[in-house]
Amino acid sequence: MPVQLSHPQAVIRLQDITAELERLEGLETLTAEDEQSFDELTREFAEVDSHRRQMERTAALERIRGAAPSSGRRPAATAIPGTAISGSSYDTDPILNPDSVEDRRFRNPWDLSEVRTFGRSTEEVGQELRARALSAVEKMSAATDGIRSAATDIIESFDDKKGSIARMCLATSSPEYLRAWSKLASGRGNLMSPEEQKALERAMSLTDAEGGYLVPFQLDPTVIITSNGSRNQIRQVARQVVATGDKWHGVSAGAVQWRWSAEASEAGDNAPAFGQPEVPVHKADGFVPISIEAISDAENVTMEVGKLLAFGKDDLEANAFTLGTGAGQPTGIVTALAGTSSEMAPVTAETFAAADIYAMDGSLAARYRANASWLANRNLYNLVRQFDTQGGAELWERIGADMPPQLLGRSALEAEAMDSSWDPAVAGDNRVLVYGDFDHYVIADRIGMTVEFLPHLFGANRRPTGQRGWYAWYRVGADSVNDAAFRMLNIATAI
Repeated sequence: MPVQLSHPQAVIRLQDITAELERLEGLETLTAEDEQSFDELTREFAEVDSHRRQMERTAALERIRGAAPSSGRRPAATAIPGTAISGSSYDTDPILNPDSVEDRRFRNPWDLSEVRTFGRSTEEVGQELRARALSAVEKMSAATDGIRSAATDIIESFDDKKGSIARMCLATSSPEYLRAWSKLASGRGNLMSPEEQKALERAMSLTDAEGGYLVPFQLDPTVIITSNGSRNQIRQVARQVVATGDKWHGVSAGAVQWRWSAEASEAGDNAPAFGQPEVPVHKADGFVPISIEAISDAENVTMEVGKLLAFGKDDLEANAFTLGTGAGQPTGIVTALAGTSSEMAPVTAETFAAADIYAMDGSLAARYRANASWLANRNLYNLVRQFDTQGGAELWERIGADMPPQLLGRSALEAEAMDSSWDPAVAGDNRVLVYGDFDHYVIADRIGMTVEFLPHLFGANRRPTGQRGWYAWYRVGADSVNDAAFRMLNIATAI
C-alpha cells in the first residue's frame, strides 16, 4: 500500500519508528514478536523515508519552477498556508487537514503500522487495538449480521487490557488473511500474493506452537456457535466466558451480610469470604476429510469448513459438559456435583416419583430457583409423563406442558449422555436429574481454533485416495463454580 502521509506526518512517524527501533535494540533478548516487529518497522522506515524524500524533491522543483522566468507556460500555483503546494502533500497541516493520521487510521483497521506502541502504556495500546478490532468487525467479509454481533460481544466483554483478543481478531479477519486461508483450505496455497503471505505470517506469530493456521475470526467455531445458537442445550443456559490463557479465573462470594444498625453506630465487618474459582482449558482435536472433487465443486468451501468445524465442536462438547471427567477434558455438571452436598436421594429409596421433583424444587434456595433449569435424558421426561394417566394432580400438563418443555414452570433441557433408566437389580449410582441455576456452570472458550491442511490422504496401500484433510484443534474448559446452586437426584440401588 503506498504511503499517504503528509511531510510533517512522515517526519513524526520516522522519529517514532527510530525511537522504537532503539528500544528494541536495547533489549537483552527479543521474542519472536519483537523480531517480527523490528523487521516490519525497518521496512516501514525505508518506505516512509523514501516518501519523505520524494515530497521534498517535488516541493523543491515546484519552488524552482515558480522562481524561473516565464517561458509561456502557465504560472505555478500559489501555495496557500496550511495546504499542499501545487497539489502535493509536502506541507499539509495535519491539524487543518482533516486527513490526519488519527482521522484516517480506521480506513483500514487491519493496518497496524500506524499503531504507536512506544511512549504509551499497555492499556492505551490495548484500547486502540479494541477500537480497531470493532471497526474491523463491521468491515470483515464472509460474515453475517449475527456473526458481527457475536464478535462484537466477545471483544467488548472478554478482551483483556493488552488487547489479546482484539489483536487476534485484527490478524485473522482481514480480507488478505481470509483469501490466504481459503487458498490453503482448497489446496491453492502456491497462488498467494505477497500481501496474503504477509498476513498469514503475522497471524502465525500469535499461535502458541508451531504448525497450523488460525481459523479466520469470522469463521471461528466459538463465534459461529455464539451467533447461530448451540444445539448443545447445556451451552444454551450455562455462563459462557472467553479465556485468554490456560485457565479462566473468576471470583465468587457468599451473600453480603447486612444488618439493622442504630444511628451513628460503627459499621460491622459484613464482607463475605471471596473465592477464586478456576476453570482450566483443555485441548480437543478433530479431522475433516474431503474429496478433491468436493473442493473443486464447492462455491464457498471456506464457509462450509467453518460450519463443519462448528458442528463437530458442538457435538463433542455435548457429552463433555454432562459427564466430562475433568482430566484432560472439561468437567461435566454431573461429575462436578457427584458426591457433594448437592446430591439428593429419592423420597422413596430406589424409585422415581413426582415427589422427587417437588423435593428438588423445594430444597433449592430461592435465589437460585428463580433462574433454574432442569437437565435430564429425554426418556426420563417421558417417565414423568406417565406418573399420572388418570388426570390427577400429577399430570404432566400440571407439572408443565411440552411446548415449550417445562417442569414446574422451569425449562426442561435434554442431555443424551445422562442416565435414562436404571435396573433395581444392579447396584450402583443413577444420577438421572439435575436442577439449578446454570449461570454457575462456567464454559470457558479459548478463541483461536488452529487448522493444519493435509494436501493428500493415503489408503492402506500407501497410495493417494483423492482426498484432502483438515486437522483442527482448539481448547475449552467447563466446571461448576458454585455447587450450592444445583441439586442432583441420584437413584442409587443396592443389592
